[in-house]
Amino acid sequence: MSSPTLRTILHVDMDAFYVSVEMRRHPELAGRPVVVGGSGARGVVAAANYEARRYGVFSAMSSSKARRLCPDAVFLSGDHSLYAEVSRQVHEIFADFTPHIEPIALDEAFLDVTGARNLFGDGTTIGHLVRNRITDELELPCSVGVASSKFIAKLASKRAKPIVSAGAIQPGPGVLEIVSGAELEFLHPLPVQALWGVGPVTFTKLERIGVRRVGDLVALGRDALEVAVGRSAGRHLFDLANGIDHRPVESTRDVKSISHEETFAHDITDRESMRIEVVRLAEAVATRLRRHGSAARTIHLKVRFANFENITRSITPGSPVSSAPALVRALDEILGAIDPSNGVRLVGVGVSGFVEPVEQLSLLDLTDEGGRRSTADTDRDWSPASSAVDRIRDRFGRDAINPASVLRDRGSNPGARPWGPNEADDAGGAESV
Repeated sequence: MSSPTLRTILHVDMDAFYVSVEMRRHPELAGRPVVVGGSGARGVVAAANYEARRYGVFSAMSSSKARRLCPDAVFLSGDHSLYAEVSRQVHEIFADFTPHIEPIALDEAFLDVTGARNLFGDGTTIGHLVRNRITDELELPCSVGVASSKFIAKLASKRAKPIVSAGAIQPGPGVLEIVSGAELEFLHPLPVQALWGVGPVTFTKLERIGVRRVGDLVALGRDALEVAVGRSAGRHLFDLANGIDHRPVESTRDVKSISHEETFAHDITDRESMRIEVVRLAEAVATRLRRHGSAARTIHLKVRFANFENITRSITPGSPVSSAPALVRALDEILGAIDPSNGVRLVGVGVSGFVEPVEQLSLLDLTDEGGRRSTADTDRDWSPASSAVDRIRDRFGRDAINPASVLRDRGSNPGARPWGPNEADDAGGAESV
């Protein structure tokens, strides 16, 4: 009986993706610290280039802290739709090497290239081919990890990246392969936080018993580890620490949810203003939902108050929905029970539980039993209008048509500030670059 073929898996991780895309549009910023995110007091860093990281600026950090660490940083507000389009172009390059692609985020993916080795060469060769094409065709940097498992490939891609220190930015290898048989030599010196599943709570438990590196965890033994962190988590971590990861590259991973949220420059304190924001966000969610070819069974509303208290409410309408008016009508029931008078700093709208869309009726079908036009905001009532809106936006752009209730409000696209407001918003001015 022949032994199974050893897998070759790549983890491709774009380097400072959002910033790198912006630098193509702003080459004059080369060599300067650049941050993508909300520049206002409530903003959050979405990405920072390596020049900014030298000062300790990283993603998910508050923009106010980033400014304190790096006063000379240039803040760019970001363009999520552009990043999504560039990500699609990156995946087109991936598809030239293998159909087995598992997207993890806009800026990273796993590729199983086992079947492509006879055509393109070994894993390292394929990694360089992928990286060179992304660099040459899209003018973007990336790092590639190569291994026989997803876990090791992801760790390898991180080691392939540029090395940042206070004194300089050193280029990384770009492509790094951990060959079969060398996994433990690579793994065991790493800090135990490198293992998937070791967050702050688990790390505290492990540190108490002297486990700081992956090799320490292996030396502890499976039984003692299960006592320390629990049976399921212990088995998971012990396998990873020994380089065991049999998970396949899942090229058919489905989108589980769609959502948009926005942090406001100034707190909302009345229901009418909050509903306007819900309408704006529902428009964005519904558009993406229809492009996904789905309707949603469950609708979610997220609210963050001025005191940072978060609440999430969900509702399941009588039938699946894919239009913004149907989403808003369902959410009205939830909105009525929320008191914004103490201040709301963030609102989010999301959907989940995807199914096939309901049958669409023509406009002539939207009448009641007496022959009068129906006014109910059901999904089928709005399907023809929603389709027309999609066609108009496809032809003339996102701002060509919008709900009347939001036209008197600020003109930015729904969900255009996922990383918080900019300085100009704080001052009541126009959105900054």
